[in-house]
Amino acid sequence: MLRIAKTKFGKIEGLPAADPRITSFKGIPFAKQPVGNLRWHAPVPLDDADKWEGIMQAYKFSPIPVQPTPYYDPNDIYCREWSVDKDIPMGEDCLTVNIWTSANAADEKLPVYFWIYGGGWQTGFTAEMEFDGERIARRGIVVVTVNYRLNMFGFLCHPEITAENPEQPANFGLLDQRCAMQWVKDNISAFGGDPENITIGGQSAGGGSVLNQIAFGTQGIFKRAIVHSGMFYSPDNSFFRQKNLAEAEQCGVDFFNFMGVKNLAEARALDTQTLRKKWDEYGGHAKSIATWTPICDEKFVKGDFFALLQKGEVEPVPLILGHTTDEFLFPADPSKPEGPKIQPLAIAVQKYQEFLEQTGKKADNWYYVFDVPIPGWDNPGTFHSVDLWFWFETLAKCWRPFKGMQYDVSRKMCNYLCNFVKTGNPNGKDCDDAPLPEWKTYTCADTNKMIFNTDAQPVKM
Repeated sequence: MLRIAKTKFGKIEGLPAADPRITSFKGIPFAKQPVGNLRWHAPVPLDDADKWEGIMQAYKFSPIPVQPTPYYDPNDIYCREWSVDKDIPMGEDCLTVNIWTSANAADEKLPVYFWIYGGGWQTGFTAEMEFDGERIARRGIVVVTVNYRLNMFGFLCHPEITAENPEQPANFGLLDQRCAMQWVKDNISAFGGDPENITIGGQSAGGGSVLNQIAFGTQGIFKRAIVHSGMFYSPDNSFFRQKNLAEAEQCGVDFFNFMGVKNLAEARALDTQTLRKKWDEYGGHAKSIATWTPICDEKFVKGDFFALLQKGEVEPVPLILGHTTDEFLFPADPSKPEGPKIQPLAIAVQKYQEFLEQTGKKADNWYYVFDVPIPGWDNPGTFHSVDLWFWFETLAKCWRPFKGMQYDVSRKMCNYLCNFVKTGNPNGKDCDDAPLPEWKTYTCADTNKMIFNTDAQPVKM
């Protein structure tokens, strides 16, 4: 097994995963850590000064990005589902990747899956149980998960920040992701991966991040993408309306005034816990999600994804995209809350394909809807993010009493995903060598979609 990888910066030792045929490498730095004068600064790639002697022991996850403390609250479904460790280490020194590989040698050129977690750009981390890459790695794929900066640490703007680095004034969380992608492109061959066959994927805000990465351009780094519950469309921009740089800078000025600091140097001198306390006093999560998300800086983010797509300014890549049945539904008629519901994620898929075809752009698109019964005393329905257990085939880590039929669907979903990562087409064989049900591409003329239920059979809309 490949337990020691020889990267451009030094040797890294991993550990056997639960399946000893897989090696996991955790907490590998991909950039200089964003502390001191690098707080609220674009990520700075590693250089010769960061090389190390001997062997780095990549045995455990790095601190998670700074965010509200994950805690176990049985009344909160997301805490109950994933945030079960209230003592998990947290810090600004979080710019790291984790890698799972089945390679026995560095020259195997296995396909690579680069994963971006969600959490509204406010919360999330790679150490969440559902993101264990072992099951995907067992199918001959190198899995990479990335930590990136969140909330005010990843998306705060200020005139002084812009003046300091006008070419990269904002969207540091997205720039972290891109910096990590470049590190993977440059170093993944040391882990048995193929730098010419990288797929990026993400869910929720991670899916939105994927769209921003596509809009900026692949730059030869990745070939295709997966967007789980991350493509929203509404004509009035009611989902995460992007601020422009001037608006975002004013938010930063307001926050500095609230904290009682006169300038960027004073803000950088504050310790992390003081900043977290001020974040909470400023308005907490609700204010944060309205203030610190990706903005149109005309550098990395040049506008709303759909607006750019409609103008033909996005070069599409092959996509798997979809959503669960129960997430983000709202009444078609606000005066009749019990009436018919609208699914903005489904509308987004339709609009994406319409704009793609109107502009003459071509890239295959496979659409799915997740509708698997979810067991548990809370009767949760197919809530936002529950399908992550299935895509990563990590159901055994969940407290819910999943049964055979859920495991069967999860296996198929993971196989579709892995086929796509390998070849650019989700179709292929199941683990028993039997053909998977055919998943046809979605077009405006043929609105095929895969319904993942207890049968996992495709239907046509």
